[in-house]
Amino acid sequence: MLEPIELLPLVVADVSFSIDRQALLANLSLRLNSRGVTAIMGHNGAGKSLLLRLLHGLLSPNSGRITWNDRTAADLDTRRHQSMVFQKPVLLRRSVAANIDYVLKLRKLGGHAERDRLLREADLLASAKQPAHSLSGGEQQRLCLARALATQPQVLLLDEPCANLDPGSTARIEQMLIAASQHIKIILVTHDIHQARRLAEDIVFLDRGQLAEHSQHDSFFDQPASSAARAYLSGTLVTDRSTG
Repeated sequence: MLEPIELLPLVVADVSFSIDRQALLANLSLRLNSRGVTAIMGHNGAGKSLLLRLLHGLLSPNSGRITWNDRTAADLDTRRHQSMVFQKPVLLRRSVAANIDYVLKLRKLGGHAERDRLLREADLLASAKQPAHSLSGGEQQRLCLARALATQPQVLLLDEPCANLDPGSTARIEQMLIAASQHIKIILVTHDIHQARRLAEDIVFLDRGQLAEHSQHDSFFDQPASSAARAYLSGTLVTDRSTG
C-alpha cells in the first residue's frame, strides 16, 4: 500500500508546449486548491486534453513548471496517487472482475470484497465473469472508472469519459463521479455544457492554447468574463480553429 501524500495545491506556472514550433499551449498559469470537480472546457483544439496529459506527467512542458504540492508532475509518487480515464476505454483482455483484481493485487489494496464493492457501484457485479471487451461502450467506461477508483487516487483525471455515450450511461458515470468527488479531486475535460453545470464547482476555460478564464461555477455560467467563453456558451460558431 502506498504511503499517503498530499497532492494539492496544483500549480501550473507559465507553462508552454509546442510541437514543430507550433504553440499548442502558451504561458498558461493556474492554481487549484480545492476538492470536488474542476471542468476543463473550450473549443476543439483549445488544448484541453493536452493540458490533462501534462498534469498527469505523460508529457513535459517545453517551458514553465507544473507542481502538485511542490512535487513535479513527472514525480513517480505524484503519478502513483493519480488515476486517469481516457475517452476511449482501455481494458485488459481479461474478465470484468480480473480487470479490478489486477489493480488491487498490484497496489495491495484489497481482495474480492473490495472488488465486488467497486463492481456493484459501477452496476457491473452481475457481469463480473464476462470478458471485459464484450461489454457495451458505456459498461466498458464504467469499468475503466471503477478500475481507476480501485487505486484509491487522490486525484482522478478524466478526458471526456462520456463522449458518445447514451444518457443512461452518462447518468450512471456522473453518479459515480459525484460520490467520488466527496473524497478526491476530480479534473474533468468535457464538451458537455450541461454536464459541467451538473458536476463542476469551477471551470477552467481554454481558448487557442491560452487560459481565457478560471471561474467558479455560478460566475462562469451566469457572467462569463471572457468573450471566448461567452461565445462558447451561446453556441456561436467559431472558424479558423484546429481540430482535436
